[in-house]
Amino acid sequence: MIRRETAQELDAWGITPAQSRALKVIASSEPVRPSVLATWLRITPRSATEVADALEGHGWIARAADPTDRRATTLALTPAGRLLLRRIEDVRGQAAERVLDVLSERDRRTLDRILTKLGEQA
Repeated sequence: MIRRETAQELDAWGITPAQSRALKVIASSEPVRPSVLATWLRITPRSATEVADALEGHGWIARAADPTDRRATTLALTPAGRLLLRRIEDVRGQAAERVLDVLSERDRRTLDRILTKLGEQA
């Protein structure tokens, strides 16, 4: 349900869920090489390049030469990319709140314990 609501917003902004995930990965590790992005997203390097091309085309990321390897490039968010990522996170948070509103406080605590336990196993 959360993904569906978020996907509708993303579509309105002209960004795919895969591109949204890429923005999050880049933000968490920037600057990041496209090969690292591919690994994190579990996609081929060619697909990561295509995602980066699209993000760069919208002005949400910028490429730069890797200071440690002149043959490589790195990816980093632009101010517009940071703003978009904040908006995406806000929409996800609001969607999650709407979904969780049907749960009692006790049910929320139970769900939190279950998700925490599952996260520890991953």
